[in-house]
Amino acid sequence: MTQFEDAAFSDMTDEEAWEFLREHFFGRLAVSVSDQPEIFPFNYVVQNGTLVFRTAQGTKLAGLTVNEHVAVEIDGYHVTGGWSVVVKGRAHAAEWGEDFELAQIAGLKPWVGTRKPVFVRITPDQVTGRRFVFGPEPDDL
Repeated sequence: MTQFEDAAFSDMTDEEAWEFLREHFFGRLAVSVSDQPEIFPFNYVVQNGTLVFRTAQGTKLAGLTVNEHVAVEIDGYHVTGGWSVVVKGRAHAAEWGEDFELAQIAGLKPWVGTRKPVFVRITPDQVTGRRFVFGPEPDDL
């Protein structure tokens, strides 16, 4: 890696990555459905070291039922650079009882005017983040 490439990227600490997750509410959820990758936009909240989102019956929930392993990406950019946080973990529908009640008080509302009665909790196995600086491609020496 060149000196320019070192300056163009920087890894976030765990706390920085979690701070970005707490400050933002929209991302993409990757699941496996019938051995094919699927990506869904979704809104979420951070609650007690997990991500919580709402959904209805359909492809996303069916995929999570068959394969609990998921990936989430949130990212953003501004004039001079951007950032990306990736979460890899396991998703499960919040069961009735304490888990469901805790999810209900997370303050999560659907963005689209449809019923999304199922709360899903993602328990991270890995959280990584990276910042990057926009700039020209370096000259080959």
